[in-house]
Amino acid sequence: MIKIAVTPGEPGGIGPDLCVELAQQVYPHQLVFICDPQLLVERACELNATLQIRPYEPHLSEPAPAGTAIVLPVSMAVPAVAGQLDTANAQYVLDTLRRAITGALQGEFDALVTAPVHKGVINDAGISFSGHTEFLQRLSNTPQVVMMLMSESMKVALLTTHVPLAKVSELICADRLERVISVLHDELRTKFGLASPKLLIAGLNPHAGESGHMGREEIDIIEPALKRLRAMGFNLQGPLPADTLFTPKVLANADAVLAMYHDQGLPVLKYQGFGRAVNITLGLPFIRTSVDHGTALDLAGSGEADGGSLQAALQCAVDMAAYSQNN
Repeated sequence: MIKIAVTPGEPGGIGPDLCVELAQQVYPHQLVFICDPQLLVERACELNATLQIRPYEPHLSEPAPAGTAIVLPVSMAVPAVAGQLDTANAQYVLDTLRRAITGALQGEFDALVTAPVHKGVINDAGISFSGHTEFLQRLSNTPQVVMMLMSESMKVALLTTHVPLAKVSELICADRLERVISVLHDELRTKFGLASPKLLIAGLNPHAGESGHMGREEIDIIEPALKRLRAMGFNLQGPLPADTLFTPKVLANADAVLAMYHDQGLPVLKYQGFGRAVNITLGLPFIRTSVDHGTALDLAGSGEADGGSLQAALQCAVDMAAYSQNN
């Protein structure tokens, strides 16, 4: 029996809606929602859904019946209103993540699935927060993590994540490239069963620098790092121009792409598979998957939120947990 911790994320967003939707279905594994139980009850009422709350009991692992949510309670500071942000609940959101991370680190949960948080309201509450990925890394004391999004036909990992574009170039260095590519390579082997992953590495500049005429990062930093890794047995191609890398012919035999920055690779993947893609944090000492979208405040409580990405994140977490248990 696989036990999955699920955090609903921003209480004013669609995360609670999607969790209520998950609880309407029957799964062969146990889902444990880490949140304020009243949040799910009230959102279910808004969605005209029937929902029973069952308190989480750590020694039990059987799945819940349809219409029942197993909840590990964490109390909100103030009641949530669908579609509205409230800085008073920023700490609550982080507390749900802390409890989930603690459980995952201790082996209480086989994986963690997260609904979207709202970075802005957390920062507005006076708490420095750049995203799930960085928060998970810090609380788990992990030296290097890698953000990777996966659709049905594409995997795109990022060298840099939630940083201003103006800072990307200074963050591209040989050490970061070698650490990130090593994590990506190892996790594709151990979590996805790819014996010798073929990785496509994007360049930073237009046309991958055009032989140095449009920037020298490819010549001075990226290519030397790739050469050292190839000598260690890594199957790497690049640095490649990003504008032609994401074409069917180039991608045909690749297992994953490493983009240099957030908006170099993710727009392509989300155009190809938005609403069905999964955000995976590689390198952690536990499995974590998430959705490919934000909090969608305008849809919260409306019944119009699409749960496809959370469903995909859940299935991906189950598949990864099952593979880890069997290998």
